[in-house]
Amino acid sequence: MKTIAEEGKAAAIVAYLTIIGTIVAYFMNNDSKNPFASFHIRQALGIHITFYLLGILVSAFDSWMISSAFYIFILILWGYGLITAIQGEQKEVPVMGAYFQKWFSTIH
Repeated sequence: MKTIAEEGKAAAIVAYLTIIGTIVAYFMNNDSKNPFASFHIRQALGIHITFYLLGILVSAFDSWMISSAFYIFILILWGYGLITAIQGEQKEVPVMGAYFQKWFSTIH
């Protein structure tokens, strides 16, 4: 008998593989509504949206230090989320995770 995390793991991992992966994972999870997959889809969607919105802001600066800090921040969020999905854990990403769960609470 599989646990909820094991059943939703594939969709959870796919969600972190680009914004297209997040959309694919959403549709993978559309029928089963697995809570583990839904949690990671919300986290991944938040990371991707943060990347694009902050990327627009960061692009206004012509500084490698700001750009580097931005990419390191996104890489840490993305890596943390992906690793917890692979391990079958449901942990919010640092700094923004609780907001992602609240903002995207309609994703089930």
